[in-house]
Amino acid sequence: MEGVSNTGLPPLPSSDRPDTAARLRDALLGASFTADGLLELLGAPAYAALARSETVPAFRATRGDTPLETLVRLFLLQQPVPHARVADVLPVGACLEDGWLVRAGAGDVTATVDVRPYGGPADEDWFIVSDLGCAVGGAGGIGSAHEGVVLGVGGASTTLAGITVRTPVASALDLGTGSGIQALHATRHATRVTATDVNPRALHITALTLALSGAPAADLREGSLFAPIRADEKYDLIVSNPPFVISPGARLTYRDGGMGGDDLCRTLVQEAGERLGDGGFAQFLANWQHVEGEDWQDRLRSWVPRGCDAWIVQREVQDVSQYTELWLRDAGDHRGDTAQYRARYDAWLDEFEARGVKAVGFGWITLRKSGADLPSVTVEEWPHPVEQPLGDTVRAHFERLDHLRAHDDAALLAARFKLAAEVVQEQVGLPGAEDPEHVVLRQNRGMRRATRVDTIGAGFAGVSDGTMSAGRILDAIAQLLGEDPVVLRDRTPAQIRLLVEQGFLEPVR
Repeated sequence: MEGVSNTGLPPLPSSDRPDTAARLRDALLGASFTADGLLELLGAPAYAALARSETVPAFRATRGDTPLETLVRLFLLQQPVPHARVADVLPVGACLEDGWLVRAGAGDVTATVDVRPYGGPADEDWFIVSDLGCAVGGAGGIGSAHEGVVLGVGGASTTLAGITVRTPVASALDLGTGSGIQALHATRHATRVTATDVNPRALHITALTLALSGAPAADLREGSLFAPIRADEKYDLIVSNPPFVISPGARLTYRDGGMGGDDLCRTLVQEAGERLGDGGFAQFLANWQHVEGEDWQDRLRSWVPRGCDAWIVQREVQDVSQYTELWLRDAGDHRGDTAQYRARYDAWLDEFEARGVKAVGFGWITLRKSGADLPSVTVEEWPHPVEQPLGDTVRAHFERLDHLRAHDDAALLAARFKLAAEVVQEQVGLPGAEDPEHVVLRQNRGMRRATRVDTIGAGFAGVSDGTMSAGRILDAIAQLLGEDPVVLRDRTPAQIRLLVEQGFLEPVR
Protein backbone atom coordinates (compact mmCIF):
# COMPACT_ATOMS: atom_id res chain seq x y z
CA MET A 1 0.00 0.00 0.00
CA GLU A 2 1.84 3.07 -1.24
CA GLY A 3 1.40 6.47 0.38
CA VAL A 4 -2.21 7.65 0.59
CA SER A 5 -2.75 11.38 0.21
CA ASN A 6 -5.86 13.38 1.06
CA THR A 7 -6.25 17.00 0.03
CA GLY A 8 -3.95 19.13 2.16
CA LEU A 9 -2.27 16.13 3.80
CA PRO A 10 1.19 14.74 2.95
CA PRO A 11 1.77 11.26 1.49
CA LEU A 12 2.27 8.47 4.01
CA PRO A 13 5.12 5.97 4.28
CA SER A 14 4.73 2.77 2.32
CA SER A 15 3.10 -0.04 4.28
CA ASP A 16 4.11 -2.69 1.72
CA ARG A 17 7.68 -3.08 2.98
CA PRO A 18 7.66 -4.78 6.38
CA ASP A 19 11.44 -5.13 6.33
CA THR A 20 11.87 -1.36 6.60
CA ALA A 21 9.33 -1.18 9.45
CA ALA A 22 11.18 -3.97 11.25
CA ARG A 23 14.54 -2.24 10.84
CA LEU A 24 13.03 1.05 12.01
CA ARG A 25 11.49 -0.66 15.02
CA ASP A 26 14.83 -2.23 15.99
CA ALA A 27 16.53 1.14 15.72
CA LEU A 28 13.89 2.87 17.85
CA LEU A 29 14.16 0.22 20.54
CA GLY A 30 17.95 0.32 20.39
CA ALA A 31 17.86 4.03 21.19
CA SER A 32 15.35 3.49 24.06
CA PHE A 33 12.67 5.38 22.15
CA THR A 34 10.04 3.79 24.39
CA ALA A 35 7.50 5.04 26.90
CA ASP A 36 9.93 4.30 29.75
CA GLY A 37 12.85 5.81 27.87
CA LEU A 38 10.95 9.03 27.21
CA LEU A 39 9.89 9.33 30.82
CA GLU A 40 13.51 8.97 31.95
CA LEU A 41 14.80 11.48 29.40
CA LEU A 42 12.12 14.15 29.65
CA GLY A 43 11.01 13.80 33.24
CA ALA A 44 7.41 13.48 34.36
CA PRO A 45 6.32 17.13 33.81
CA ALA A 46 7.63 17.36 30.22
CA TYR A 47 6.34 13.87 29.41
CA ALA A 48 2.88 14.80 30.68
CA ALA A 49 2.99 18.07 28.75
CA LEU A 50 3.62 16.16 25.50
CA ALA A 51 0.39 14.25 26.12
CA ARG A 52 -1.33 17.65 26.14
CA SER A 53 0.46 18.61 22.90
CA GLU A 54 2.55 21.16 24.77
CA THR A 55 6.07 20.90 23.40
CA VAL A 56 8.17 23.61 25.07
CA PRO A 57 9.28 21.44 28.05
CA ALA A 58 10.31 18.65 25.64
CA PHE A 59 12.31 21.11 23.54
CA ARG A 60 14.17 22.21 26.65
CA ALA A 61 14.87 18.60 27.65
CA THR A 62 16.30 17.62 24.24
CA ARG A 63 19.00 20.20 23.63
CA GLY A 64 21.72 17.53 23.45
CA ASP A 65 22.71 15.21 20.64
CA THR A 66 22.10 11.72 22.03
CA PRO A 67 20.27 9.21 19.79
CA LEU A 68 17.13 9.42 21.93
CA GLU A 69 17.08 13.22 21.83
CA THR A 70 17.48 13.05 18.06
CA LEU A 71 14.43 10.75 17.75
CA VAL A 72 12.31 12.94 20.01
CA ARG A 73 13.14 15.98 17.90
CA LEU A 74 12.40 14.07 14.72
CA PHE A 75 9.22 12.12 15.48
CA LEU A 76 7.58 13.87 18.43
CA LEU A 77 8.56 17.50 17.93
CA GLN A 78 8.59 17.21 14.12
CA GLN A 79 11.73 19.29 13.70
CA PRO A 80 14.30 19.14 10.90
CA VAL A 81 17.33 17.18 12.04
CA PRO A 82 20.72 16.98 10.26
CA HIS A 83 20.95 13.97 7.98
CA ALA A 84 24.25 12.89 9.55
CA ARG A 85 22.75 12.78 13.05
CA VAL A 86 19.78 10.71 11.89
CA ALA A 87 22.07 8.35 9.96
CA ASP A 88 23.77 7.49 13.25
CA VAL A 89 20.47 6.26 14.69
CA LEU A 90 18.18 5.07 11.88
CA PRO A 91 18.48 3.24 8.54
CA VAL A 92 18.07 6.62 6.93
CA GLY A 93 18.35 5.45 3.31
CA ALA A 94 15.52 2.95 3.65
CA CYS A 95 13.42 5.42 5.67
CA LEU A 96 13.81 8.05 2.93
CA GLU A 97 13.07 5.56 0.17
CA ASP A 98 9.92 4.24 1.87
CA GLY A 99 8.65 7.66 2.91
CA TRP A 100 9.12 7.64 6.70
CA LEU A 101 11.46 10.62 6.23
CA VAL A 102 11.83 13.34 3.61
CA ARG A 103 14.66 15.74 2.86
CA ALA A 104 14.24 19.28 4.19
CA GLY A 105 16.55 22.07 3.19
CA ALA A 106 20.28 21.71 3.03
CA GLY A 107 21.29 18.50 4.72
CA ASP A 108 18.25 18.04 6.99
CA VAL A 109 15.50 15.43 7.12
CA THR A 110 12.05 15.51 8.70
CA ALA A 111 9.47 12.88 9.60
CA THR A 112 6.32 12.44 7.52
CA VAL A 113 4.29 11.01 10.41
CA ASP A 114 4.17 11.22 14.17
CA VAL A 115 5.54 8.06 15.79
CA ARG A 116 4.74 7.85 19.47
CA PRO A 117 5.89 5.14 21.90
CA TYR A 118 3.01 3.39 23.65
CA GLY A 119 3.42 1.02 26.57
CA GLY A 120 1.33 -2.05 25.78
CA PRO A 121 0.25 -4.74 28.24
CA ALA A 122 2.92 -7.04 29.66
CA ASP A 123 5.49 -4.25 29.20
CA GLU A 124 5.35 -4.48 25.41
CA ASP A 125 6.85 -1.58 23.47
CA TRP A 126 4.44 -0.45 20.78
CA PHE A 127 4.42 2.56 18.47
CA ILE A 128 1.33 4.50 17.38
CA VAL A 129 1.53 6.27 14.04
CA SER A 130 -0.61 9.33 13.33
CA ASP A 131 -0.61 12.44 11.19
CA LEU A 132 1.88 15.16 12.07
CA GLY A 133 0.68 17.30 14.94
CA CYS A 134 -2.19 14.95 15.71
CA ALA A 135 -0.70 12.52 18.21
CA VAL A 136 -3.32 13.32 20.83
CA GLY A 137 -6.97 14.06 20.08
CA GLY A 138 -8.77 16.95 21.69
CA ALA A 139 -5.62 18.91 22.45
CA GLY A 140 -6.60 22.35 21.26
CA GLY A 141 -7.33 21.35 17.70
CA ILE A 142 -3.69 21.12 16.59
CA GLY A 143 -3.85 19.97 13.00
CA SER A 144 -7.28 18.45 13.45
CA ALA A 145 -9.25 20.88 11.29
CA HIS A 146 -8.18 19.06 8.12
CA GLU A 147 -10.65 16.64 6.58
CA GLY A 148 -9.26 13.08 6.57
CA VAL A 149 -6.68 13.66 9.29
CA VAL A 150 -5.88 10.64 11.49
CA LEU A 151 -5.37 11.28 15.19
CA GLY A 152 -3.23 9.29 17.57
CA VAL A 153 -4.04 7.98 21.01
CA GLY A 154 -6.18 10.19 23.24
CA GLY A 155 -8.12 9.67 26.43
CA ALA A 156 -11.06 8.06 24.64
CA SER A 157 -8.79 5.51 22.94
CA THR A 158 -7.12 4.45 26.17
CA THR A 159 -10.46 4.33 27.99
CA LEU A 160 -11.90 1.90 25.44
CA ALA A 161 -8.74 -0.20 25.47
CA GLY A 162 -8.95 -0.38 29.27
CA ILE A 163 -12.58 -1.51 29.50
CA THR A 164 -12.33 -4.13 26.73
CA VAL A 165 -12.69 -7.76 27.78
CA ARG A 166 -9.37 -9.48 26.99
CA THR A 167 -10.20 -13.18 26.82
CA PRO A 168 -8.69 -15.28 23.99
CA VAL A 169 -11.05 -15.22 20.98
CA ALA A 170 -11.05 -16.49 17.41
CA SER A 171 -12.08 -13.19 15.82
CA ALA A 172 -12.17 -9.50 16.68
CA LEU A 173 -13.46 -6.47 14.79
CA ASP A 174 -12.18 -2.91 15.30
CA LEU A 175 -14.82 -0.74 13.67
CA GLY A 176 -13.56 2.76 12.81
CA THR A 177 -9.97 1.87 13.58
CA GLY A 178 -8.36 5.31 13.21
CA SER A 179 -4.66 4.92 14.03
CA GLY A 180 -5.16 1.25 14.92
CA ILE A 181 -4.79 1.23 18.69
CA GLN A 182 -7.77 -1.06 19.33
CA ALA A 183 -6.72 -3.44 16.55
CA LEU A 184 -3.22 -3.50 18.02
CA HIS A 185 -4.54 -4.56 21.42
CA ALA A 186 -6.78 -7.18 19.79
CA THR A 187 -3.83 -8.87 18.07
CA ARG A 188 -2.66 -10.06 21.49
CA HIS A 189 -5.70 -12.23 22.15
CA ALA A 190 -7.57 -12.70 18.85
CA THR A 191 -6.54 -15.17 16.17
CA ARG A 192 -8.05 -13.02 13.42
CA VAL A 193 -8.39 -9.22 13.56
CA THR A 194 -10.46 -7.17 11.13
CA ALA A 195 -10.18 -3.36 11.13
CA THR A 196 -12.49 -1.04 9.19
CA ASP A 197 -12.66 2.67 8.53
CA VAL A 198 -14.44 4.97 6.11
CA ASN A 199 -11.16 6.86 5.73
CA PRO A 200 -8.55 5.01 3.59
CA ARG A 201 -5.81 7.09 5.20
CA ALA A 202 -6.75 5.61 8.59
CA LEU A 203 -6.44 2.07 7.23
CA HIS A 204 -3.00 2.88 5.86
CA ILE A 205 -1.88 4.32 9.20
CA THR A 206 -3.27 1.28 11.04
CA ALA A 207 -1.10 -0.94 8.85
CA LEU A 208 1.91 1.21 9.79
CA THR A 209 1.07 1.06 13.51
CA LEU A 210 0.80 -2.73 13.46
CA ALA A 211 3.99 -3.20 11.45
CA LEU A 212 6.06 -0.79 13.55
CA SER A 213 4.77 -2.43 16.75
CA GLY A 214 5.80 -5.88 15.56
CA ALA A 215 2.19 -7.10 15.59
CA PRO A 216 0.49 -9.38 13.05
CA ALA A 217 -1.20 -7.68 10.12
CA ALA A 218 -4.97 -7.15 10.24
CA ASP A 219 -7.63 -7.61 7.59
CA LEU A 220 -8.19 -3.96 6.59
CA ARG A 221 -11.50 -2.99 4.97
CA GLU A 222 -12.82 0.37 3.83
CA GLY A 223 -16.40 1.37 4.54
CA SER A 224 -18.88 2.84 7.01
CA LEU A 225 -20.20 0.99 10.06
CA PHE A 226 -20.83 -2.68 9.24
CA ALA A 227 -20.95 -2.18 5.45
CA PRO A 228 -17.55 -3.86 4.89
CA ILE A 229 -18.64 -6.95 6.86
CA ARG A 230 -20.31 -9.85 5.07
CA ALA A 231 -23.73 -10.87 6.32
CA ASP A 232 -22.47 -14.31 7.35
CA GLU A 233 -19.48 -13.04 9.35
CA LYS A 234 -19.65 -13.24 13.14
CA TYR A 235 -17.18 -11.90 15.68
CA ASP A 236 -16.35 -12.83 19.25
CA LEU A 237 -15.34 -9.25 20.04
CA ILE A 238 -16.39 -5.97 18.44
CA VAL A 239 -14.86 -2.70 19.63
CA SER A 240 -15.40 0.82 18.37
CA ASN A 241 -14.40 4.34 19.29
CA PRO A 242 -16.67 5.75 16.59
CA PRO A 243 -17.07 9.33 15.33
CA PHE A 244 -19.69 9.88 18.01
CA VAL A 245 -19.75 13.67 18.17
CA ILE A 246 -23.28 15.05 17.80
CA SER A 247 -22.77 17.94 15.39
CA PRO A 248 -24.54 19.70 12.52
CA GLY A 249 -23.09 18.09 9.38
CA ALA A 250 -20.02 15.92 8.97
CA ARG A 251 -17.12 18.33 8.63
CA LEU A 252 -14.43 16.16 10.25
CA THR A 253 -14.26 12.44 9.46
CA TYR A 254 -12.42 11.46 12.65
CA ARG A 255 -15.20 12.73 14.94
CA ASP A 256 -18.42 13.61 13.03
CA GLY A 257 -20.51 10.61 12.06
CA GLY A 258 -22.65 12.38 9.48
CA MET A 259 -25.97 11.13 10.84
CA GLY A 260 -28.51 13.27 12.67
CA GLY A 261 -28.22 13.54 16.43
CA ASP A 262 -27.02 10.33 18.08
CA ASP A 263 -28.26 8.12 15.23
CA LEU A 264 -24.78 6.84 14.39
CA CYS A 265 -24.23 5.47 17.89
CA ARG A 266 -27.74 4.04 18.00
CA THR A 267 -27.28 2.33 14.63
CA LEU A 268 -23.92 0.94 15.65
CA VAL A 269 -25.31 -0.57 18.85
CA GLN A 270 -28.47 -1.94 17.26
CA GLU A 271 -26.66 -3.59 14.35
CA ALA A 272 -23.92 -5.11 16.51
CA GLY A 273 -26.20 -7.83 17.84
CA GLU A 274 -26.43 -9.53 14.44
CA ARG A 275 -22.64 -9.49 14.08
CA LEU A 276 -21.83 -11.10 17.42
CA GLY A 277 -21.26 -14.79 17.89
CA ASP A 278 -22.77 -16.55 20.90
CA GLY A 279 -21.19 -15.23 24.09
CA GLY A 280 -19.42 -12.46 22.19
CA PHE A 281 -18.86 -8.92 23.47
CA ALA A 282 -19.36 -5.60 21.70
CA GLN A 283 -17.90 -2.55 23.45
CA PHE A 284 -18.26 1.07 22.38
CA LEU A 285 -17.73 4.62 23.46
CA ALA A 286 -20.70 6.82 22.63
CA ASN A 287 -22.52 10.11 23.00
CA TRP A 288 -26.27 10.25 23.48
CA GLN A 289 -28.83 13.01 23.60
CA HIS A 290 -30.74 14.06 26.69
CA VAL A 291 -34.02 15.13 25.12
CA GLU A 292 -36.58 17.33 26.85
CA GLY A 293 -39.42 15.21 28.27
CA GLU A 294 -37.60 11.90 27.71
CA ASP A 295 -35.79 9.65 30.19
CA TRP A 296 -32.22 9.23 28.86
CA GLN A 297 -32.02 5.75 30.36
CA ASP A 298 -35.12 4.66 28.45
CA ARG A 299 -33.58 6.07 25.29
CA LEU A 300 -30.51 3.88 25.70
CA ARG A 301 -32.48 0.78 26.66
CA SER A 302 -34.29 1.09 23.34
CA TRP A 303 -30.94 0.77 21.54
CA VAL A 304 -30.10 -2.67 22.95
CA PRO A 305 -30.55 -5.41 20.31
CA ARG A 306 -32.54 -8.56 20.99
CA GLY A 307 -30.68 -11.46 22.56
CA CYS A 308 -28.06 -9.21 24.17
CA ASP A 309 -27.38 -8.32 27.77
CA ALA A 310 -26.15 -4.75 28.18
CA TRP A 311 -24.23 -2.66 30.68
CA ILE A 312 -24.33 1.05 29.88
CA VAL A 313 -22.44 3.53 32.05
CA GLN A 314 -22.86 7.29 31.70
CA ARG A 315 -19.59 8.87 32.77
CA GLU A 316 -20.25 12.53 32.01
CA VAL A 317 -23.03 14.95 31.04
CA GLN A 318 -22.53 18.37 29.44
CA ASP A 319 -25.12 21.00 28.67
CA VAL A 320 -25.33 21.90 24.99
CA SER A 321 -23.22 25.05 25.38
CA GLN A 322 -20.37 23.22 27.10
CA TYR A 323 -20.55 20.45 24.52
CA THR A 324 -20.48 22.88 21.59
CA GLU A 325 -17.49 24.76 22.99
CA LEU A 326 -15.56 21.54 23.59
CA TRP A 327 -15.79 20.35 20.00
CA LEU A 328 -15.37 23.75 18.34
CA ARG A 329 -12.15 24.10 20.32
CA ASP A 330 -11.16 20.56 19.35
CA ALA A 331 -11.24 21.66 15.72
CA GLY A 332 -9.34 24.86 16.50
CA ASP A 333 -12.30 27.03 15.45
CA HIS A 334 -11.75 29.35 18.42
CA ARG A 335 -8.42 30.38 16.91
CA GLY A 336 -9.87 31.51 13.59
CA ASP A 337 -12.23 34.22 12.45
CA THR A 338 -14.44 35.38 15.32
CA ALA A 339 -17.54 35.83 13.16
CA GLN A 340 -17.14 32.35 11.69
CA TYR A 341 -16.70 30.86 15.17
CA ARG A 342 -19.89 32.53 16.38
CA ALA A 343 -21.78 31.37 13.28
CA ARG A 344 -20.71 27.76 13.86
CA TYR A 345 -21.56 28.00 17.56
CA ASP A 346 -25.01 29.30 16.60
CA ALA A 347 -25.50 26.49 14.08
CA TRP A 348 -24.76 23.85 16.74
CA LEU A 349 -27.27 25.41 19.17
CA ASP A 350 -29.87 25.64 16.38
CA GLU A 351 -29.47 21.92 15.77
CA PHE A 352 -29.85 21.04 19.44
CA GLU A 353 -32.86 23.32 19.83
CA ALA A 354 -34.59 21.76 16.82
CA ARG A 355 -34.16 18.31 18.35
CA GLY A 356 -35.16 19.33 21.86
CA VAL A 357 -31.75 18.37 23.20
CA LYS A 358 -30.81 19.91 26.55
CA ALA A 359 -27.59 17.98 27.27
CA VAL A 360 -25.31 15.29 25.89
CA GLY A 361 -24.12 12.24 27.78
CA PHE A 362 -20.86 10.35 27.27
CA GLY A 363 -20.05 6.85 28.39
CA TRP A 364 -19.45 3.17 27.71
CA ILE A 365 -21.78 0.63 26.16
CA THR A 366 -21.08 -3.09 26.50
CA LEU A 367 -23.21 -5.78 24.88
CA ARG A 368 -22.90 -9.50 25.49
CA LYS A 369 -24.67 -11.95 23.15
CA SER A 370 -26.41 -14.15 25.72
CA GLY A 371 -29.47 -15.26 23.77
CA ALA A 372 -31.44 -14.96 27.03
CA ASP A 373 -35.24 -14.79 26.83
CA LEU A 374 -35.14 -12.04 29.44
CA PRO A 375 -31.90 -10.12 28.83
CA SER A 376 -30.38 -8.04 31.60
CA VAL A 377 -30.02 -4.36 30.71
CA THR A 378 -28.28 -2.14 33.25
CA VAL A 379 -28.17 1.61 32.56
CA GLU A 380 -26.52 3.70 35.24
CA GLU A 381 -24.70 6.94 35.91
CA TRP A 382 -21.25 6.59 37.45
CA PRO A 383 -19.12 9.76 37.16
CA HIS A 384 -16.73 8.71 39.94
CA PRO A 385 -13.10 7.56 39.58
CA VAL A 386 -12.56 3.94 38.54
CA GLU A 387 -9.50 1.70 38.38
CA GLN A 388 -8.37 0.89 34.86
CA PRO A 389 -8.00 -1.56 33.23
CA LEU A 390 -11.60 -2.68 33.76
CA GLY A 391 -11.80 -5.53 31.26
CA ASP A 392 -11.86 -8.22 33.95
CA THR A 393 -14.44 -6.21 35.91
CA VAL A 394 -16.70 -6.04 32.85
CA ARG A 395 -16.38 -9.76 32.17
CA ALA A 396 -17.08 -10.63 35.82
CA HIS A 397 -20.18 -8.39 35.77
CA PHE A 398 -21.79 -10.50 33.06
CA GLU A 399 -20.71 -13.76 34.68
CA ARG A 400 -22.47 -12.70 37.88
CA LEU A 401 -25.58 -11.81 35.87
CA ASP A 402 -25.59 -15.33 34.45
CA HIS A 403 -25.42 -16.75 37.96
CA LEU A 404 -28.28 -14.60 39.22
CA ARG A 405 -30.42 -15.41 36.20
CA ALA A 406 -29.90 -19.13 36.74
CA HIS A 407 -30.82 -19.05 40.45
CA ASP A 408 -34.26 -18.31 41.82
CA ASP A 409 -34.48 -17.22 45.43
CA ALA A 410 -34.45 -20.78 46.77
CA ALA A 411 -31.37 -21.65 44.74
CA LEU A 412 -29.76 -18.35 45.73
CA LEU A 413 -30.12 -19.19 49.41
CA ALA A 414 -28.56 -22.60 48.79
CA ALA A 415 -25.56 -21.02 47.05
CA ARG A 416 -22.34 -19.82 48.65
CA PHE A 417 -20.74 -16.40 48.28
CA LYS A 418 -17.55 -14.66 49.28
CA LEU A 419 -16.77 -11.02 49.89
CA ALA A 420 -14.88 -9.51 46.94
CA ALA A 421 -11.28 -8.48 47.45
CA GLU A 422 -10.55 -5.09 49.01
CA VAL A 423 -14.10 -4.31 50.11
CA VAL A 424 -14.19 -2.30 53.33
CA GLN A 425 -17.01 -1.33 55.67
CA GLU A 426 -17.58 2.23 56.83
CA GLN A 427 -19.90 3.24 59.64
CA VAL A 428 -21.39 6.70 59.32
CA GLY A 429 -22.92 8.58 62.22
CA LEU A 430 -22.52 11.38 64.71
CA PRO A 431 -19.37 11.32 66.85
CA GLY A 432 -19.95 9.48 70.10
CA ALA A 433 -23.21 7.88 68.98
CA GLU A 434 -23.69 4.31 70.19
CA ASP A 435 -24.99 3.08 66.82
CA PRO A 436 -24.14 4.29 63.31
CA GLU A 437 -26.80 6.03 61.23
CA HIS A 438 -25.94 3.75 58.33
CA VAL A 439 -23.30 1.32 57.12
CA VAL A 440 -21.53 1.64 53.76
CA LEU A 441 -19.64 -1.05 51.85
CA ARG A 442 -16.93 0.39 49.62
CA GLN A 443 -14.85 -1.20 46.87
CA ASN A 444 -11.20 -0.19 46.52
CA ARG A 445 -10.83 -1.90 43.14
CA GLY A 446 -12.59 -1.90 39.78
CA MET A 447 -15.61 0.39 39.68
CA ARG A 448 -14.91 1.52 43.25
CA ARG A 449 -18.56 1.49 44.15
CA ALA A 450 -20.08 2.37 47.49
CA THR A 451 -23.47 1.13 48.65
CA ARG A 452 -25.48 1.57 51.81
CA VAL A 453 -26.56 -1.62 53.57
CA ASP A 454 -28.65 -2.40 56.64
CA THR A 455 -27.46 -4.44 59.62
CA ILE A 456 -28.46 -7.70 57.95
CA GLY A 457 -26.61 -6.86 54.72
CA ALA A 458 -23.48 -5.77 56.58
CA GLY A 459 -23.50 -8.88 58.74
CA PHE A 460 -24.11 -11.15 55.74
CA ALA A 461 -21.26 -9.61 53.74
CA GLY A 462 -18.90 -9.73 56.70
CA VAL A 463 -19.17 -13.49 57.21
CA SER A 464 -19.43 -14.53 53.56
CA ASP A 465 -16.20 -16.45 53.01
CA GLY A 466 -17.54 -19.17 50.70
CA THR A 467 -17.83 -21.87 53.34
CA MET A 468 -21.53 -21.60 54.28
CA SER A 469 -24.64 -21.25 52.14
CA ALA A 470 -26.49 -17.95 52.15
CA GLY A 471 -29.43 -19.57 53.89
CA ARG A 472 -27.32 -20.90 56.76
CA ILE A 473 -25.73 -17.49 57.24
CA LEU A 474 -29.15 -15.83 57.42
CA ASP A 475 -30.37 -18.43 59.93
CA ALA A 476 -27.37 -17.64 62.15
CA ILE A 477 -28.00 -13.90 61.87
CA ALA A 478 -31.69 -14.41 62.68
CA GLN A 479 -30.77 -16.36 65.82
CA LEU A 480 -28.25 -13.72 66.87
CA LEU A 481 -30.74 -10.87 66.40
CA GLY A 482 -33.78 -12.73 67.67
CA GLU A 483 -35.61 -12.48 64.33
CA ASP A 484 -37.85 -14.98 62.58
CA PRO A 485 -35.53 -16.95 60.21
CA VAL A 486 -38.36 -17.57 57.74
CA VAL A 487 -39.12 -13.85 57.47
CA LEU A 488 -35.43 -13.05 57.12
CA ARG A 489 -34.96 -15.63 54.35
CA ASP A 490 -37.97 -14.16 52.58
CA ARG A 491 -36.89 -10.51 52.57
CA THR A 492 -33.11 -10.73 52.15
CA PRO A 493 -32.55 -12.28 48.67
CA ALA A 494 -33.19 -8.94 46.93
CA GLN A 495 -30.37 -7.33 48.90
CA ILE A 496 -28.07 -10.27 48.20
CA ARG A 497 -28.82 -10.01 44.48
CA LEU A 498 -27.92 -6.32 44.47
CA LEU A 499 -24.63 -6.96 46.29
CA VAL A 500 -23.78 -9.71 43.80
CA GLU A 501 -24.78 -7.62 40.77
CA GLN A 502 -22.64 -4.69 41.91
CA GLY A 503 -19.65 -6.91 42.63
CA PHE A 504 -19.47 -6.75 46.42
CA LEU A 505 -20.20 -10.48 46.66
CA GLU A 506 -18.90 -13.17 44.32
CA PRO A 507 -20.58 -16.56 43.77
CA VAL A 508 -18.54 -19.58 44.76
CA ARG A 509 -18.94 -22.21 42.06
